[in-house]
Amino acid sequence: MRKIVHRHLGKVVAGAAIAVAGTAVMIGITLPGTAGADDHPAGATTAAGGSAAQAGAGQDGAVAPGVVEQAPAAEGEKGKGRDPLTDDEIKRVEQLAVNRQMFDTSEDVEGERGPERLTVDLADPKADELDDPNAPRRADVTFYDYRDDTLVTKTVDLASGKVVATGTQHGVQPPLSRAEYTEAASLLIADPLGADLKADYKDATDKELTDPNQLLLTGAVYRAVPGGQPAVLDKCGEHRCVRLFPKVKNGPWIDARAFVIDLSARKIAKLAG
Repeated sequence: MRKIVHRHLGKVVAGAAIAVAGTAVMIGITLPGTAGADDHPAGATTAAGGSAAQAGAGQDGAVAPGVVEQAPAAEGEKGKGRDPLTDDEIKRVEQLAVNRQMFDTSEDVEGERGPERLTVDLADPKADELDDPNAPRRADVTFYDYRDDTLVTKTVDLASGKVVATGTQHGVQPPLSRAEYTEAASLLIADPLGADLKADYKDATDKELTDPNQLLLTGAVYRAVPGGQPAVLDKCGEHRCVRLFPKVKNGPWIDARAFVIDLSARKIAKLAG
């Protein structure tokens, strides 16, 4: 699609014709790059296909609800020194980081048991290990617990398979996972406030928008500012809130920045102006 379509949310444009420079600067947000409207933008996600250019394999998605897998007996392929984590190492530390107690007492973005996994990264070495070629390899696994809006970081020693450190933080909002973008879009589509989004999608495709899988999704964490949003969004920052930048597959961006989805409270509001 290479035309500006009728719009309801305010802006629905295709490819390099996306005309958002002025409004994006005014609100301090830059939409994702628009070169190649038919390609997946950096960081774009779909409900089924995952990240189009995700930095680091296995860094997005949620812990599967209903079951905690036992740590595999075989460690699989292992890296050395400061090598990036292998796929086998990532899978293993994901399993090691969530014990039964954590699984049973936490919630993911859909309200299911188990925390929302955000990232798995090679941990930085300690100060006295910087020049040690045989320094232990450790992995930091971050989760978001929607039960009490807590960011949890577990550090796993890859050699011993033990969790060697656990940290918790409130009011810290790292980038969102694929599952969180998908759930935010699901909530918006199902809400009466999603009517304009669906109308714009209909204008662009002549089809009904019923599922997040029909969109490429990126977004940004939203934090409340005093008097800057409807009262229902005043806890954003303490709660996990998102503004979506949806894109029609092989088509235009849809400007949905006026809407904020509070994933913690599962509520949606529209910003003034």
